[in-house]
Order: sequence, then C-alpha cells, then structure tokens
Amino acid sequence: MCGFTGFLGGNIFSDAGRVGQTLNLMAEKIIHRGPDSSGTWHDIKNQIAFAHRRLSIVDLSPAGHQPMFSVSGRYMIVFNGEIYNHLELRKELNFNWRGHSDTETLLAGFDVWGIEATIRRSIGMFAFAVWDNQEKTLTLGRDRIGEKPLYYGWHGERENTVFLFGSELKSLCSYPNFSKEIDRNSLTLFMRHAYIPAPYSIYKNIYKLPPASLLTVSLHNRKPAISRYWSGIDAALEGHKNSFSGTALEAVDALETLLKDAVSKQMMADVPLGAFLSGGIDSSTIVALMQAQSLRPVKTFSIGFNEENYDEAIYAAAVAKHLGTEHTELYVTPAQAMGIIPDLPNIYDEPFADSSQIPTFLVSKLARAHVTVSLSGDAGDELFGGYNRYSLTAKLWNKLSYIPQPIRKKIANLITKLSPQSWNKIASALYINGFTNIGDKLHKGAGVVVSRDIAELYMGLVSQWQNPSELVIGGNEPATFLKGNKPELSGLNDIEQMMVLDLLTYLPDDILTKVDRAAMAVSLESRVPFLDHRVVEFAWRLPLDYKLRDGQSKWILRQVLYRHVPQQLIDRPKMGFGVPIDSWLRIELRDWAENLLDSARLQQEGYFNPEPIRKKWEEHLSGSRNWQHQLWTILMFQAWLERQKI
Repeated sequence: MCGFTGFLGGNIFSDAGRVGQTLNLMAEKIIHRGPDSSGTWHDIKNQIAFAHRRLSIVDLSPAGHQPMFSVSGRYMIVFNGEIYNHLELRKELNFNWRGHSDTETLLAGFDVWGIEATIRRSIGMFAFAVWDNQEKTLTLGRDRIGEKPLYYGWHGERENTVFLFGSELKSLCSYPNFSKEIDRNSLTLFMRHAYIPAPYSIYKNIYKLPPASLLTVSLHNRKPAISRYWSGIDAALEGHKNSFSGTALEAVDALETLLKDAVSKQMMADVPLGAFLSGGIDSSTIVALMQAQSLRPVKTFSIGFNEENYDEAIYAAAVAKHLGTEHTELYVTPAQAMGIIPDLPNIYDEPFADSSQIPTFLVSKLARAHVTVSLSGDAGDELFGGYNRYSLTAKLWNKLSYIPQPIRKKIANLITKLSPQSWNKIASALYINGFTNIGDKLHKGAGVVVSRDIAELYMGLVSQWQNPSELVIGGNEPATFLKGNKPELSGLNDIEQMMVLDLLTYLPDDILTKVDRAAMAVSLESRVPFLDHRVVEFAWRLPLDYKLRDGQSKWILRQVLYRHVPQQLIDRPKMGFGVPIDSWLRIELRDWAENLLDSARLQQEGYFNPEPIRKKWEEHLSGSRNWQHQLWTILMFQAWLERQKI
C-alpha cells in the first residue's frame, strides 16, 4: 500500500532543480500513505515526473523500491495496492526476478502482454501511473471496483499547462499556483449523496478516474482517452443471464470455496496482519475464513460505545471468543470520538460526510498499533442484499404502490407529526425490537413513501438533500449513474437494479473512500476480500432468492458463516457502524455547529442558501426532527472550507 503523484508537461521542466523540489513537496503531503521510504524520477526531455511514498508490505527489500523500471526499460511505474495473484502470474512469465514484489510482476507482464492484458489477468486492488518510453504516453489505471483512489486533470494556462495526477488531492494542491476553484456543480452532488461521485471532484478541472478504467494521455494528444477493461454492469447482466444452476447447498459450497481462496490470497504479507471485526455477518465471515486457514490466532479489532444503540463490541467479542482470535477492543468515549472531527477535512481531502468515518478512523488507529494490514468485511451488503432498503422494498413497495399517492402523503404527514424520539418510546413500550432507532427510519421512510415509482423511491432513500440545486447557489446537478445517466439494466428486477447502482456508486465513492482514507491516515493497509472480482461475478450469478429469502437478508452468506459460528451469535437486527451525531449536535457539538451554520457566515461565503439550513438546524435542536445526516453534509463542507482558508 502506497501513494504516488506526478505531472506531465509544463514549463517547470526548464528547471530540473525545481522539478525535484516540487516532486518532494507533493510526495511529502501523502507521507501517511507510505512512511517507510520515498522515491522520485523525472525525464526532462519527455517532461514526465513521478514521486512515490512506500508502505512496505510485500518484499521489504530495496528490490521493491519505486519508481521502478521494467526489465526492457520501456515502462516506468508508480503503483499503489496489491496484486494478490502475482505469484501465479510469475509462473507464466518465467523472468529472472530481482525481488518478489508484485510491482515487478506487473512490469514484467507489461513487457510481455501489454498493460491492459496484464491488468485483466490480475486479481487485486490498485491504482498506478505508467510511463511508456517507447510510445511517449502516460497511462493511469484503477482497480475494478475502486478500492484505491486516483485523481487527475490538466491545470494552468498556455506554457504553464500541466497534467497532474496522484493518490490524494492534497498532493495535487501542493503543485505551484494550484487553483482551488470549487466546482459548485460537484457541491450539489455532495449535498445529495454526502460524497462526490466519480468522475467529479470538489475542484474544477480535476477528476477521479472511474473504477475499472485505463486513461492514456500524452503531450501530443492532450485529451485523456479513457477505456474500461471490466464492467460491474456487464458482470451483473451476464451473471443474470448465466445464473447458477445447482442446488442451494451446492451454491453455498461454491461460495465458501471461492471466499476461502480470496481470503487466503489477501492474507499475503511480509508484515503483521489482522482484521476488523464488528460481530456482524460480513466481518465475522471474513475472520472465520481467516482463522480456518491460519496456524495461529488471527488478530482482530473492534471498538465499542457506551451508547446502547451504537455498541457492537459485545457481539464482536463473542464471535472472537468462539473463533479463538487474539481480540483487542477499545471502548471510546464521546470526547475521544469528537476529538477526531477537527482532523476530518484533512483526512478526507475533499468534503465527505458519512459519519461512520469517525469510528472507521478509530478502529483503524487501534489496529495500526498492532498490525500493518487489516482485512475487512466491506461489500457484503452490496453483493448479497444486506441493506434494509432491499428487504423493505421487497416486502412493502408492491403493497404501497397500490395505495393512491395522495393517501400516502397523508400517511407520511401523520408519521412526521411525532418526533423520532417519540416513535422510539412507542416502539420500546410495544417491545418492537426489529430495528434500532426506529423513529429515524420512520421519518426517512415517510419522506420516500410518496414516491411515484421505484427509481424515485431509490433516489429518495440514498439522498440527503432532495433538491440540492436549490440549496447550492449557482450549482446545477451533473449527470450520474443515478440521475441523467442511468445505465441500461433491463432484465434485472427492482432490487437487483438497486444493488447494481450501489455497486457502481455508493460502494466505491462512500464505503471504499471512507475506509481507504481512514486507514491510510494511520498508514494501515486495508483489504476487502469480498471485492475479489471472481467473488463479485459469482455473486451476480446467484438468484436473488439466495440473497433475500423468507424475509432474511444475505441468506447464502449466513449459511457459509453458520458452518463456523453458531447462528445465535449472529442473528440480530442490523445496526450499522455509526456514532450518535444527532445527540452530539444538540449538546456537545452545538457551539461548533452553530458557528459553522451561522446565517450571516453562510450568506457571506456565498455557497448556500441559508434559509433551509437554518430551518433544519432549529428543528433538530428542538428535537422535533432528526436532521443529523442533512446537517452533517453542510457541517463537513463548512469545516473543509474553513481548513482551505487556513
């Protein structure tokens, strides 16, 4: 796991000393991604420059140092990530190897097969930049689902025009005279999603390379050419056409075999390795399969909160005890958790407002004190139907859609007349234990129950602010996979379409971004076995009935897990990985939030229409509504903007 940055073109190459100084400055900004060593390389004649920061995981020797040339001398690479099957690729390549790093394996593949053909053969998570000294082209690449980040864009004017690229925005921002002009259209996307989806970024003319993409650019052909070498859409559609034809038991066997292999490959490391463990289905499955293949206790990590509705540590401890892992847990006080908030704008680099970023950072910090690599159970929900929106839609939408919309509006109004806290008290009195924070869920459900169709329902479920273009001054919402550029998904039912859209958007741009930045902020490599693309493709071959069955989510994954962990340790309502932002905003964080949400300040800065923000803030403070998610998006932008000014 590493970080890299660089640039192509520009009059900076008239001064070799300035090139070296700039590379070092840009690399220093991402030292957290690679604290073990650094390297730079530049070619004045061809106007290309690379910088690399290394977190040594595989081949700790100087043979793994980057930037690295291929044996032929044609390719120079900076690479971030892991190729889990690189030893298998080496058997096909049969080179006289200098070391045993996967970077060297990739370069050998480029020499023999070419860049795209090598990437198609690779199982892994990665982002890279490659200079082709023969064709004089720069190629950027990103893994299939988007575990590793990569930003790029042309910057400057006339002779100062330069093509910048790197693992994080902060390295690009350190290029001389970088223009930090905020893209108000991207800001509207942030207000809707609480993240900025690829290919957009918070800055004008700077973009994220979409997952499963290769970008080629040169000084002779300055328009970036982007191609896809794999497609999540195709994986879903082809899997649906060629669905698994065996019995349910055979499907469970096949999934367990495939997951065991994926986990085994991702346990490859020359440094201490462990896993995040929440005690839920996904992380417990990964840890169980790790322990089944390990000769010593796997190191596992979880954090807990004293607030009852947010604490999963007790479940994690029970699973760890059963599996015999070496378990470490930390109970976090509100003060410790809130102490992270001032650092969030720097950790996440651009506005990001999934509040589970806080516990994710805390568990990463805990793990890093013991290991350098940690596996996680992310992506189980998207692949195996774990989100409540899937099961609730399957249960309720067909029934609700028969009720005339005006009547549904009246029902929604009745629901929101009671505060979330009041609904929670009613549920407690009636011993309704199916969901945690039922009041919040009822209020959110009331907002989408009036939807005209399933597409509108889904958009409502995944949106924070429903009309962000009215909130952001001068902003127009660009097209995304969810709005204006929805892919053709005919043949898939409503739930499967939701799952595809989550795979394309929410998973890479929220979940994987959250984990990457939190883990790398403490120099921890995080790996996601469910995102082995063979697992992804197999999951799409499974009939929906193998995922949602008899009102139960992730049915097939549960069957794998029950072979290793007793069912009674696992079966409980889905909790999520959050913190009580709602109550913190009313008490401990109230002054901080009030300062950022001050009406005069919002008006002076000129990004938001203050009126709807102030209305939600006042309703939240009164306890009549819980607007934590909507307010958190505003607060995270405001905190980020304040950091930019500093």
